[in-house]
Amino acid sequence: LLATFDGPARALHCAAAIRRTATRDGLGIRAGVHVGEVELVGTDVRGIAVHEAARIMSAAGVDEILVSDLTRALAGASGLAFEDRGMHAFKGLAGEWRLAAFVAEPERIPA
Repeated sequence: LLATFDGPARALHCAAAIRRTATRDGLGIRAGVHVGEVELVGTDVRGIAVHEAARIMSAAGVDEILVSDLTRALAGASGLAFEDRGMHAFKGLAGEWRLAAFVAEPERIPA
């Protein structure tokens, strides 16, 4: 599944909700969240950011949500918690990428 969002915190909240639902139903998921420019062609999403997100997802373990360092930096102000997963090299992408696992959402106070 590839989905686009208007901000990294929204993407992470969605990935966490999918993980909760999948876990409850006895399923495992892997997710990768990355921030970048994409090209919309009809109903298709293209561009290097799509490939980067796919590589990040491929590095995730079962029930893990991995994010790029840029995503972590942008979403950090939202009170989200991350654990460093070190540097990774990806086929077809230059350099090494620092990844982090999204581990927690801030506590929500019931309305």
